[in-house]
Amino acid sequence: MKYFVASGEDLRLTAESRQALRGSFIELSDGVTHYELKGPEDGELVVMAGGLTIPLFYWDGLVTELHARGLRTLTCSAYGRGYSDRVGARYDEALFARQLAELTERLGLTTKPLHIVGTSMGALVAMTYAAQYPSRVSTLTIVGPAGLAKPRPTAPHRLLRNDLLAGVVARTRGHQILQGHLGHNVLDPELGARLTDMVLEAFRFEGSLYAVFDTLQHLPLSGRDDLFRQTGALGIPTLLLWGDEDNVTPLTHLTAARALLKPKEHHVIPECGHMAPFERPRHVADRIVPFVAPRAERLDS
Repeated sequence: MKYFVASGEDLRLTAESRQALRGSFIELSDGVTHYELKGPEDGELVVMAGGLTIPLFYWDGLVTELHARGLRTLTCSAYGRGYSDRVGARYDEALFARQLAELTERLGLTTKPLHIVGTSMGALVAMTYAAQYPSRVSTLTIVGPAGLAKPRPTAPHRLLRNDLLAGVVARTRGHQILQGHLGHNVLDPELGARLTDMVLEAFRFEGSLYAVFDTLQHLPLSGRDDLFRQTGALGIPTLLLWGDEDNVTPLTHLTAARALLKPKEHHVIPECGHMAPFERPRHVADRIVPFVAPRAERLDS
């Protein structure tokens, strides 16, 4: 069986253990999803799709800013992250898009179009969701998206194609690799330490590293020009945001992203690394709110 438990994963997610954890939980077709639905009940709903490793807590700063400006938010931890189930399924964009679709449906949130925000890998999930349910999406905000690097047949990529080798590396060096990855995400060392603590705390649950490595095997994070092009052809008003010092999905990809996505607006966030919603929540809210609000007024009229 490919599924494994890595060293340091000393906790197990159960109905009993979840009683002491933050957030709400709902059983969907692939497993239990950890979510929070908060903010003014009459506000336009902004739905967040997160990156490769992050739990829903990642969005706290941005969520606070959006609530203060009258917007409602739905955040969730993707399967294998936060307090959502570590599932035995294939971790690909179809799984994560299905999770978003089922969650919004089960919570009765699909009666009017949603505002979707996707960051890094979550941008690919958000675009996949938009392609499947274009009538459900009012606006799309893409932040520091993965997918625009060119595929490279390097040794790490070849290793990931081998289940046995990938499993051995994940079990023995997974936490070290994860910490190295997190260290590149934000500029401020203090914020970087907070991010690492947040992610690693949730990675104490069994199956967490399996979920990340299986995602790396089955959700391509490069060579996704066709998905960007397809999204740009949907005609959904799109906002593109990027940190000026993003070392994970470099700003050099902005030109290609603009050509493919054809965003209505694009902005570069100053003094910001890869995780703009976490590093610069007020600045990101300053861009999202005016982009969403005029459309919200038109939808209500």
